[in-house]
Amino acid sequence: MKVCVLGAGALGSTIGGLLAEAGSEVWLVARAAHAEAVSRQGLILVDGQRERAVRLRACTDPAQVGPVDLVIVLVKSYDTGAAMATARPLLGPDTVVLSLQNGLGHEEILAKAAGRSRLLAGKTYVGGVLLEPGRVRVGVTGKETVLGELDGADTPRLRRIAALFEAAGLRAVVSHDILGVIWDKLLVNVATGALSGVTRLPYGALYAVPEVEVCAVAAVAEAMAVAAAHGIALATREPRDAWMKAAEGLPPEFRASMLQSLERGAPTEIDYINGAVVRWGAQRGVPTPVNQALVACIKGIEAGMGTNPIRSVAA
Repeated sequence: MKVCVLGAGALGSTIGGLLAEAGSEVWLVARAAHAEAVSRQGLILVDGQRERAVRLRACTDPAQVGPVDLVIVLVKSYDTGAAMATARPLLGPDTVVLSLQNGLGHEEILAKAAGRSRLLAGKTYVGGVLLEPGRVRVGVTGKETVLGELDGADTPRLRRIAALFEAAGLRAVVSHDILGVIWDKLLVNVATGALSGVTRLPYGALYAVPEVEVCAVAAVAEAMAVAAAHGIALATREPRDAWMKAAEGLPPEFRASMLQSLERGAPTEIDYINGAVVRWGAQRGVPTPVNQALVACIKGIEAGMGTNPIRSVAA
């Protein structure tokens, strides 16, 4: 397939690099420094102690790419609408748009921009850390990517894209209840994202602090109560399961995406993760004090750095 990764930071570059290595024609739409480095030297994938260069194309403007078979959307949640407005040149008659973004609320934005019939939803547990422009540490071992049609159907395009991921060494699972999957992944982000951002700790140090685990499990328990109030079926059975799953297969130096955003001085996706738990909880009268506190802490850090924009968030 011809594939474009829209918003190719650490995670998008990891997935795009592996797809390219397996034979797909891959374009990364990325920040200028990253796109320039990839165009010059290839994308350097760091896997444990090994490094390898993958040749693929990178640019900053989707208009350079032309129509593709698959658009993988990995821009930050708050940039979804603006990114899709520039991505129209990517859309041909049969282009599929797949969101692998964190949090809740993207599908409606994408449906409005590209048409609901194009959409696949998904969640990935693959990890990536951008070490420098053009160089990414990958975290793939034991990490699955779950894909599904919004209506739960089993379609040829869904199976074809799952096979594409499998051929690239990205374990793919087809789901017929993608909303439940989205919430299960949300629980993982709730467990670690904000706490990593507040403490500024990579996973190895984060998981060494018992008090952090207690707070993480409490935040996940709130989110599970919110999901139950909305009638959402979860595969996660115990709050601590999400905390443990977040770190599976990732190295001790791995940094959560929320921490990576803060380290770059960029706004985070807090409104679409812990903030989504708070909003959905309010709709059903479910208390979410731990998540409210985590949202307040991250927004306070953003404000202190001058990166806390006023933005509208879909419920």
